[in-house]
Amino acid sequence: MASSSLSLSWSSSLCSSHTFNVVGNETLKVSQRRSTLEVVAQKKAKKLRKVILKEDVLDLGKQGQLLDVKAGFFRNFLLPTGKAQLMTPLLLKEMKMANERIEAEKQRVKEEALQLATVFETVGAFKVKRKGGKGKQIFGSVTAQDLVDIIKAQLQRDIDKRLVSLPEIRETGEYIAELKLHPDVTARVRLNVFAN
Repeated sequence: MASSSLSLSWSSSLCSSHTFNVVGNETLKVSQRRSTLEVVAQKKAKKLRKVILKEDVLDLGKQGQLLDVKAGFFRNFLLPTGKAQLMTPLLLKEMKMANERIEAEKQRVKEEALQLATVFETVGAFKVKRKGGKGKQIFGSVTAQDLVDIIKAQLQRDIDKRLVSLPEIRETGEYIAELKLHPDVTARVRLNVFAN
């Protein structure tokens, strides 16, 4: 190869060998190992945000709940409407303190209901007078409102009549009514119904 001017031309083909043309009527074949570049698709990273709900959101959760939501849902709906806030350590601490206060209040209400239940059960039987008919029959019936009025007159306690569960009382005798003072506390009260 004494020639000082070499001109190379690259011809590409689908085969695995490439040909270089050299000016001096010499053809040089170079076999090249086909190198393939594999592209591996990675899973798209889910963009989630930890948020605390400020109010109840339909089909999502209740107020004070800690959730993972998609970034776009938070950015486009929850944040502009003020229904959620990004979770921060300070906010998490405040939320825990608020939950402790709420639990303490629930416990206090339950204890008051237990005390009221013991008062009702230690009183004995409440006496209800009704105009009598034939045999044990009475005119009319004894309703939840009648029991509420008797409790208010004797114990000076206001009870909602929707909390009172009475059997149907249409004759004289002794009956038991239930007062649902708390979801966990039910007081049983005895009623003595007699005719005048």
